[in-house]
Amino acid sequence: MSATSHSPTAARRPGLLGRTAVNTVVGIAVLYTLLPVLWLLLAASKNRDALFGSDFFSLADFSLVRNLRDLFAMDGGLYSRWYMNSLLYAVVGAALSALISVACGYAFDKYRFRHKEKVFGLVLAAVMVPQTVLALPLYLMASSAGLVNTFWAVFIPVLFNPFGVYLGRIFSQGYVPDEVVEAARVDGAGELTTYLRVSLRMLGPGLVTVFLFQLTAIWNNFFLPMVMLSDQQLYPVSLGLYQWNSAATTSPEYYPVVITGSLLAVLPLILAFILLQRFWKSGLTAGAVK
Repeated sequence: MSATSHSPTAARRPGLLGRTAVNTVVGIAVLYTLLPVLWLLLAASKNRDALFGSDFFSLADFSLVRNLRDLFAMDGGLYSRWYMNSLLYAVVGAALSALISVACGYAFDKYRFRHKEKVFGLVLAAVMVPQTVLALPLYLMASSAGLVNTFWAVFIPVLFNPFGVYLGRIFSQGYVPDEVVEAARVDGAGELTTYLRVSLRMLGPGLVTVFLFQLTAIWNNFFLPMVMLSDQQLYPVSLGLYQWNSAATTSPEYYPVVITGSLLAVLPLILAFILLQRFWKSGLTAGAVK
């Protein structure tokens, strides 16, 4: 009698039909993601007539450089101001928000205090509250403080992110062993020194992950600036392009600049994910392996 042995690897290998199905699903997902970007690239290179013409997919009438000049010259160069506002809101706000969130998550993980789990339950409950629901209460609070139509009316609310606090606790559990913290305390380090010189370095990948999530949320933030701001000089890119797009119904010359501005608006997020993807990928595996 002879026995046929099969290796576990071969037994787990998917068949041709399974690989085809997986590749098909992945291909559809890639097309769904990239086709709008491809359309945006093509549309940004067209003039107004070609944009609504039948030769949209042709490479003739390449007008990207002209559209860029028109974009930065429209309304006295207002787009440049909007772009800098968005960078200030998003980059500085996301950096401070990540530091605050990770510090709060670290405190929830490493310290014992009264009603800790109940307070953390409130944090988890806040994660489920849509940001649009909070817009009106935030407006009333900003109005009572005299902050409406100021930079701070948009900047201060984005500094506090319940989901970031939740992630901060997860990262602290996965990256900072309790033994390391206890060893630092035995060596005479204070709590602040232990956090800044020991724990925060271990939390680097988690810090970058929270930063990227918050950067995306703040950069795409639209409703809160629309409620808080009336001064065009304080608009972020999202709100400014919305205003131009509304004006394009009566002034068609805004259409090319809106599309070109939208193309430039996605570049910071793409660059951030490309430059920080090494830290982001490692951050997503926090706690997966002991």
